[in-house]
Amino acid sequence: MKIVFATNNAHKLQEVRQILGERFEVVGLKDIGCHEDIPENAETLEGNALEKARYVKEHYGLDCFADDTGLEVTALGGAPGVHTARYAELFGEGITHDSNANMALLLHNLEKKSDRSARFRTVIALIYKGEEHLFEGVCEGEILSERHGTEGFGYDPVFRPTGFDRCFAQMSAEEKNAISHRGRATRKLVEFLKGS
Repeated sequence: MKIVFATNNAHKLQEVRQILGERFEVVGLKDIGCHEDIPENAETLEGNALEKARYVKEHYGLDCFADDTGLEVTALGGAPGVHTARYAELFGEGITHDSNANMALLLHNLEKKSDRSARFRTVIALIYKGEEHLFEGVCEGEILSERHGTEGFGYDPVFRPTGFDRCFAQMSAEEKNAISHRGRATRKLVEFLKGS
């Protein structure tokens, strides 16, 4: 089955392809000739995911799914949340989509906080056979005081999932996908697609 994943993020595309396996041919936005920036103006992860999926369906006529992921930190009132990818751009030095700047701002904002609990939450919006569906995956954990590891992307060097002694960036792709927020949401998507 061929399906569009509404992303230009090569890391996300690779991660989802690994989770979905060979049963699905997952193509990204570049593969369908979509080079424009799809708006993400919603105030929720669900809203952003739906906005991206609807854009592809309306402009390209293809069934697709889109995701939005937020890092929700308890001591910061759930921030960065829907602004996770653009945290430093919006609330810091104005650096666009820069993981190092995002992590630096997060660690700075948590310097005097004792509660470092956090969770990653992914919402996948699927448009399939004329219907919209939402799938959610959550991974609880905590924010470390410094970066570790070299794998993964985004905030992986500072996020340690509950029950583990290593952060995401110290895990192999297989280990991370087995427990991650995106892995959990994607498996729900797969189960739905297999049954439809």
